[in-house]
Amino acid sequence: MTGLLAALTACSPAKYLPQDNHLLSKNRVEITGRNITEDQVNGYVVQKPNKKILGMRFHLFLYNLSNLEKTKWPHNWLRRIGEEPVVYNPVLTASSLSQIKQFLQNKGYYNAAVKDTVYFQGNNARVQYSITTGDPYRVQSIEYFFEDTGLVSLILPDTINSLLGKGMKFDKDVLQNERIRIESLLKEQGYYRFSKEYIYFQANTFPEEKSVDLVMGFKEYVEGSPDPRSKVKHHPKYMIGKVYVFPDYAALSGTGAIYPSSVLDTVFYRDQYFLYPGKFTMRPAVITNFNNIVPGQFYKQSNVNRTYRNLSELGPIRYTNIVFTDDSVTLDRNRLLDCRIELTRKKVQSYQAEVAGTNSSGDLGIRGNISYQNLNLFRGAETFNIRFTGAIEALKNRTDKKYTSMREIGAETSIVFPKFFAPLRLSKFARKYSPKTALSASFNYQSRPDYTRSIANASFSYQWKTSEYLTHTFWPVELNYVQIYEDRSSAEFLDSIKTTPLGYSFEDHMVNVARYGFELNNQHIGKSKDFIFLRSNLESAGNLVYLVNSIVSSDSASDQYLLFNVPYFQYLRGDVDFRYYNIIDKQNKFAYRFYAGMGFPYGNSTSLPYEKKFFAGGPNSLRAWTTRDLGPGSYVDTTTSTSEFAYPNKNGDIKIEANVEYRFKIFWKMEGAIFLDAGNIWALNEVEGRQGAEFKWNRFYREIAVGTGLGVRFDFSFFLMRIDFGLKLRDPSLPENERWLPLFRNRGFNDLHLNFGIGYPF
Repeated sequence: MTGLLAALTACSPAKYLPQDNHLLSKNRVEITGRNITEDQVNGYVVQKPNKKILGMRFHLFLYNLSNLEKTKWPHNWLRRIGEEPVVYNPVLTASSLSQIKQFLQNKGYYNAAVKDTVYFQGNNARVQYSITTGDPYRVQSIEYFFEDTGLVSLILPDTINSLLGKGMKFDKDVLQNERIRIESLLKEQGYYRFSKEYIYFQANTFPEEKSVDLVMGFKEYVEGSPDPRSKVKHHPKYMIGKVYVFPDYAALSGTGAIYPSSVLDTVFYRDQYFLYPGKFTMRPAVITNFNNIVPGQFYKQSNVNRTYRNLSELGPIRYTNIVFTDDSVTLDRNRLLDCRIELTRKKVQSYQAEVAGTNSSGDLGIRGNISYQNLNLFRGAETFNIRFTGAIEALKNRTDKKYTSMREIGAETSIVFPKFFAPLRLSKFARKYSPKTALSASFNYQSRPDYTRSIANASFSYQWKTSEYLTHTFWPVELNYVQIYEDRSSAEFLDSIKTTPLGYSFEDHMVNVARYGFELNNQHIGKSKDFIFLRSNLESAGNLVYLVNSIVSSDSASDQYLLFNVPYFQYLRGDVDFRYYNIIDKQNKFAYRFYAGMGFPYGNSTSLPYEKKFFAGGPNSLRAWTTRDLGPGSYVDTTTSTSEFAYPNKNGDIKIEANVEYRFKIFWKMEGAIFLDAGNIWALNEVEGRQGAEFKWNRFYREIAVGTGLGVRFDFSFFLMRIDFGLKLRDPSLPENERWLPLFRNRGFNDLHLNFGIGYPF
C-alpha cells in the first residue's frame, strides 16, 4: 500500500508545477441569452487545460512519469508524447475575454457583457467565463450601390439567393459569406478577375433601436481606362482563348518551354494545342474528353474545378496544374484568356508482391499476392490489373479440436476505361460526369475440410459521378458460376445441409445479376469537419433468363429452369449503410453506423445464394462474436452446435445492425476506442427445425444482440492495424431471462472475444 501511494504521489498532476502557480484544471462557459453556444465561445478561449481521455489527464500523466533531469530514453520519449502542465496565466485569460467580446460583436451583440471569475482550490485553478449577450442588432434595411452598373443585371435578380435579409442579425460572418457567394456567382459568368475585395459594406447603426441600415457596394475595376461614356472602369468578362496542354510536363523541366517552341512537337486536336517532347504516350482524345475548359466559351470557375477533378481521376496523372494568362486581346468587348494545363505523369507500370497473416474467425493463416498494374495499357488511360493469390489457413475442428488446413488459390483481372462504351458519342457527358467502364473476371478455388468448390466471376459495369461527393455504379451484367466438387467434399457436411435452404448453394449453380449502387461521401480531406457516408445497393438476379425460360418452355427440370445445364438463382436484394462521423477535435471523434439489408428469393429459387446471405459477428460487425457466429434470431442448433459444420447455417435473409464508437488519440501512433455494437440476422420465412430464426415484427427487437468493448489501433498512415476486445452484453441465443450480462448471468469465457483487423471497422 505504501508503494502504491508513493507511485500515485509521484505522478500527481502538480508534480512539475512551478512553485506558487496553479494548474489550469477547467474552463467553464456560462451564457445568458440565445443563439450563442458554448462550443462557439470555446473556440476563442486562448488557454486550454491539459487534454483528458476518459476523464483522466493521460498526456500530463505520461509527462510526469519522466525525470526532467534525464535526457535519455524513456524520459525524453515520455516528454515528447506527453504534455507538460498548463499553468494558469491571467494574461491569457484577459486575451480570451477580449477575443470573446470581439466574437460577440461580430455576431451582432454589441451590448454583450463578458467577465471572468477564477476559482482556486489547492494547486488547481478553474476559470469561469460569464456571458450576457443581450439583444442583437438587426438589419432594418438593405440597399445596393454599384460603381459598375454593368453588374446590376447579374446581382439584383439573384437577391432571392442572398444570405442577407431584413430582420436578420447583423452578423459579420454572414456578410463575409455573402461576399464569397457573389464572387462565385460572377466567376460563373465569366468575370475571371472579380474578387470579394470589390464588395464592401457600410452600416449605419441606431443604438436606441438596436438596428442597422446596411449598404452593399460594388467597386469599379481597378485596371485599364474608364469607359468614355460612363467614365467607369467596367469589370471585364473573359472568354477562353487558346488552350495549351502539356501531357508530360515533368519531361519539359529542362526545356524552359512556356508556349509552342521548336523543341516541342505540337498536335492541334479539337481546338487545343498538345505540346510534348518525343513520343506521345497518351491519346489527345482522352484529355479533351475530360477537359471542360473549351476555347470560345466564357470562363467558369466550376469548369476549372471539374477539370481538375476529372483529370486527377485518370490513372496516369499524378498532378494537374491549370494556369490562366490574360493576353490583353479583346473579342466583342470581352477579353481573351489563354489556358495552360500542365500534367505530371505517374510511373505507368508497377509490380507488387505481398505476404500477410490472416485471422478468420480466430483461425490463423497466411496469404500471398502477386500483382501487376498498367495505368495506360492502350495509350488511353486504361487501368489494367491482374493479381494471383494463394492462401493457407489452419481450421480448428470443433469436435476433436484438431487442426486441418484450408487452401485457396485464385486469379483476378480487370480493365477500366475512362469512358462509356455506348453507341452514341458522349463527350459532354464525359466532361460532366467522369464516366468509366470496367470489365473484370476472376477465378477462385477453395479446398476446405467440409467442401471444395470453385467460383468463376465475370462482370461489366459503368461508373459515373454526378457531383464531387456522389458516385453511381451500374452492373448490367454480372455472372457467377459455382461448382461443387462432391468427390473432394465431406459427405457428412453436404448431407447435414441438404434439407436446409443452404443446400441449394452447395450444388452447381449460376447467378446472373443486374445491380445498381451509389456512394455518398462528403468528407473534406484535411479538414476537421463532421461528415457522412451513405452507400446503398439494389440487385436483381435471374429475372430476364426466367422470363425467357417461361416463354420458351412451360416445364422445368426438377422444378427449376436451367442456364448452361445448371440451376440459377432468382432473387431481389438490397442494403443500405449509413455512417456519421462527429469530429469533436483533433484528439476525439465519434463514429456512428446503421446498416440494414434484405434479400427475397422467388421464382426459380427458394433461398438466396450462400454468398448473398447476410451474416453477423466479426471484426467489422458485432465484435463480441466471431464471424458468422451470431443468429439467426434466437435460433440455437442443438444438434450440430458442437460440430465443425455448425457455422455455415448462421446466415439469414435480413440484417439489422447499429454501431457507435468513440475514438481518441493516445500518443505517438496509438489510438484508443470504446464501442457498442447491436444487431442480428433473421430468416425471411419459417423453416422447419429452426425455431426462433424467422423475423417477426412482434419479436425481433427482443432478439437484438448487444456487445461492447475496448479497442487499440496503430495508425501508420499507409495502413491501420486494429485490435478490439469485445464483451457480450446481451446474447439472444440464451433463454430470455438469462440474456443480459451482468443482470441475469455471470460472465464466462465465451462472453469475451478478441478481434484483429486492418483499417477502421467502419
